Amino acid sequence: MNGPVGDEPMGELELVHTFTGPMPTGVSVSHRGRIFVNFPKWGDEVPATVVELRDGREVPYPDQAWNDPSGDDDAGAFVSVQSIVVDPADRLWVLDTGSPMFQPTKPGGPKLVRIDLDTDTVAQVITFPTDVALPTTYLNDVRFDLRRGESGVAYITDSADSGPNGIIVVDLASGASWRRLHDHPSTKAEPLTSFRPVVEGRPFLERPADGPPKPVSMGSDGIAISADGTRLYYCPLASRRLHSVSTEALADPGVTQEAVAATVVDEGDRGTASDGLESDDAGRLYLTSYEHNAVLRRLPDGEYETLVHDPRLLWPDTMSVATDGYLYVTANQLHRQPQYQRGKDLRRKPYALFRTRIDAGPVLLRR
Repeated sequence: MNGPVGDEPMGELELVHTFTGPMPTGVSVSHRGRIFVNFPKWGDEVPATVVELRDGREVPYPDQAWNDPSGDDDAGAFVSVQSIVVDPADRLWVLDTGSPMFQPTKPGGPKLVRIDLDTDTVAQVITFPTDVALPTTYLNDVRFDLRRGESGVAYITDSADSGPNGIIVVDLASGASWRRLHDHPSTKAEPLTSFRPVVEGRPFLERPADGPPKPVSMGSDGIAISADGTRLYYCPLASRRLHSVSTEALADPGVTQEAVAATVVDEGDRGTASDGLESDDAGRLYLTSYEHNAVLRRLPDGEYETLVHDPRLLWPDTMSVATDGYLYVTANQLHRQPQYQRGKDLRRKPYALFRTRIDAGPVLLRR
């Protein structure tokens, strides 16, 4: 792997926006350069869980009403959003966990919402049955392939830390959904015997104010689609391994779980633990490196390189490859939250949104 020497910054990192309120996770950029960000409800006061950045301001999106739910089961408003993604057709999709403070989900809360960016109005709401979004489910990230089926397919990771992990598949035309790789070993966190993450020089563990530390147990988290649409890449938060699975098998509800599992490929050790994944049309895979304040890139031949390394990338979380030739990434100091620091909040505002150029010219989106 090509990388920096010592702790010297590598690559160019441009500051786009700073956040002085709640911590952000997701970011996505439209084809026309509109930037959207979300804030899950993990304990901070969150006036709006989805915003658009306009002239340096964080404006509730699509409006304040959609950011004021009546309860955790409100299918007509955002409860606690973990991820937002602009698809290849330039539509914004909002992935609502329905799980503030990681509470058990209720029908209507977990959902996938499509917003028309031309009119800034909600055009589609897809909720999940209880055998797909389980009470333990935490909807983490989502990717889209509009080449498959009548209107395309969405793939969602379930990163639950206290229940089965897996991949949720959604037919965007009908709204039907089903679970794949349910509790499969490739979707689960690795035990401390084989995985010991270190962030800012300290083991990354859950450290309650009272009681002994315990390993972080969040499973399938980052997700990305290959350029040709044939493979879906994914990785647990607590792991350094990368896996892929056949999208054809995932997207066919008639294929058995065993047959889907048979298409899983262990893509090897990434050399670092990652939160977010992203891909581009050139067959390259991008991986955040929360252990090394970096973003890595996996080339089509399987070789890894460091795209950018910078001490300001304190827990790089979510990435968005935009048509302007930049990769956008949030840095939110997730590891400094109280649950990892014996009840003390060690985060230092502001949090940040950065971008770094990946190519000389514009790129096509494959998400």
